[in-house]
Amino acid sequence: MKAVIFDEGIKLANIEKPVLRQDEALIKVIVVGICNTDYEITKGYMGYKGILGHEFIGIVEEVNSNDRSWIGKRVAGEINNGCGVCDWCKKGLERHCPNRETLGIWHKDGCMAEYVSIPIKNLVEIPDSVPSEEAVFIEPLAAALEILEQLHIKPYEKVAVLGDGKLGLTTALALNASGLDVTLIGKHKNKLDIAYKQNVKTLLLQDLELQNQYDVVVEATGSLSGFETSISLVKPRGVLVLKSTIAASKEFNFAPIVINEIMVLGSRCGQFKPALRFLERKMIDFKPLISGIYPMDKAIEAFEKNKEKDTLKILISMEQK
Repeated sequence: MKAVIFDEGIKLANIEKPVLRQDEALIKVIVVGICNTDYEITKGYMGYKGILGHEFIGIVEEVNSNDRSWIGKRVAGEINNGCGVCDWCKKGLERHCPNRETLGIWHKDGCMAEYVSIPIKNLVEIPDSVPSEEAVFIEPLAAALEILEQLHIKPYEKVAVLGDGKLGLTTALALNASGLDVTLIGKHKNKLDIAYKQNVKTLLLQDLELQNQYDVVVEATGSLSGFETSISLVKPRGVLVLKSTIAASKEFNFAPIVINEIMVLGSRCGQFKPALRFLERKMIDFKPLISGIYPMDKAIEAFEKNKEKDTLKILISMEQK
């Protein structure tokens, strides 16, 4: 099968299909999304080497299990596979299992291939009403909705999302669809307009007056300057939610966090089933976020396109000729 592999560089290679472990499914991939995490891996993040990708939609072809009801179903798959016996797994928080595998990120080959193997317990069936090119957003949408699992945001509180890339856009659209008072702040009017057309309030960064005016601020820029700006926007005793990882290369002043008694909340992966309800109910239109769909033979070209500043979501289709 063809697969996109990272090992001191990205390459498209022909390798053997995955060998199924007990209670795993073999999935013929339909479409894969390129995530910024995939790009960070190519720069050394997590020290991962192997098949890239963790956002996919596909058809179950085989199972190594007595439960054969999944065969033929179109599915997505939760990316974290825990041990199943530790306290974290028993709480339904496999994403924090100390012995977990994470698809395409940690100890588990990813889905940027013609076939991927994944535990059956991680599968989520995709209904016919949701096209694959929209369903592939289930993983980043779940990550956005994770904020609401971690934090109760009151209906009257003001929320700002800083960053108009695909992470910030998805987060702002998800929180807005949940009925919250959300403002998306970014540098690019064309990206902000995607949210504005779906009834999200928007604000260009150049027009921002730096003051403590928001109860909750979601940092989704992935930059230290974005982190610093986010701190300035949070009201005293407000909450700063970190959705992007930031590798700081200079000193940073943490005094405002202490002086204003700001709560800092890290937020990562989320559950797929709540995100699937959003997709089924058409609560968000993800089509404007798709900047291009590439065939598997042009996967390396797709990665190069993903690096461009004006690019949002790049998909790789296994069905496109």
